[in-house]
Amino acid sequence: MPIAKKVRDIMVPISDYALVKENQPLRDAVLTLQKVYCEVEDGACTEAGHRTVLVMNERGDLVGILSFSAILAILIPEISGGLSAKVEALGVTIAFAQAGAVDLDEARAGFRARVLRNAETPVKHAMLKLRGTISADADLLEGLKLMYQNKLVVLPVFEGDKLVGVLRDSDLFLTVASILSE
Repeated sequence: MPIAKKVRDIMVPISDYALVKENQPLRDAVLTLQKVYCEVEDGACTEAGHRTVLVMNERGDLVGILSFSAILAILIPEISGGLSAKVEALGVTIAFAQAGAVDLDEARAGFRARVLRNAETPVKHAMLKLRGTISADADLLEGLKLMYQNKLVVLPVFEGDKLVGVLRDSDLFLTVASILSE
C-alpha cells in the first residue's frame, strides 16, 4: 500500500521547532536544543525531542541547520582529528604526552575550559548548509527519497517562500512502521 500522506501531514510545525540566530553564540544554541531534546523522567534526560536547531539570519530567513555532531565538532575539535589534534587541544606537546607527564586533573580542567571557550563561537561557524527543502504539499514518498538520497535527518518544509515546518527522519520512520501494525 503506497503512503498517501503529504509532507504537511507529519511535519513538525515551525512554531514547535527550535530556532536560533546565526550570530548567537553556540552556547545559546546548545541550551535551546537541550530544552527541546530532553524530556526529564526520574531526574534523567530521555531522548524525546528534536536533534537539530534551525538557524535563521537577522531577516528571519533560514540559512542553515545545527546538529549534535556539528555542535560537538566545534566544542571538542579534537574528536575529528588524530592524536596530534587531541594532544594539542590539551595544550601539551606530543613528546610530553608520550613521556606520561600529562596530569589527568589538569587535562580535565583544560577540557572544560576549552568547551566553555568554544561555546562562544558564533552559530554561523558551526551550522551545516541547507542541502534541500520540500513543499508542504509534496507527497511523503518524495520526502523519503530526498532525505535518503541526501543522507538528511531533517528537511525544512516550505509553503511558497514561507518556512512552515520540518520533516524529520524519525517521523518518516514511524509513518512507515505504522504500515506494519495495520
